[in-house]
Amino acid sequence: MLYVANCGSKGRGVLSTRKIERDALIERCPVLELPANELKLVDKTMLYHYYFSWGKQDSCGAIALGLGSMYNHSYTPNAVYVPKMDDQVIEFIAIKTIQPNMEITINYNGSPNDQSPLWDSDKIRWEK
Repeated sequence: MLYVANCGSKGRGVLSTRKIERDALIERCPVLELPANELKLVDKTMLYHYYFSWGKQDSCGAIALGLGSMYNHSYTPNAVYVPKMDDQVIEFIAIKTIQPNMEITINYNGSPNDQSPLWDSDKIRWEK
């Protein structure tokens, strides 16, 4: 159902081969947790752009497996991500109907309505 394709200036992104209805689960991705003491090392690598804030005070990081770390940012997203820390997964849920071959986007700030600039935000640790 999901595939990765070139999305122009954003680079690669995630698209769907079929229509996805609002409120549908798009993907449930297991994560690899990154301990807080390793983040400074990871920040010096290309993985800096692909990990989510994680943990009780967002002090840790998490790489989403599956296609989870490939979703591009939008201030008008059609999906949200929901961290499930106890289950060590991130769920991606449609907040709008997504048509076939449409890019699936999330707001990296967490809330679909958060218009904060990514480079000024302490809430997010990655910014493709």
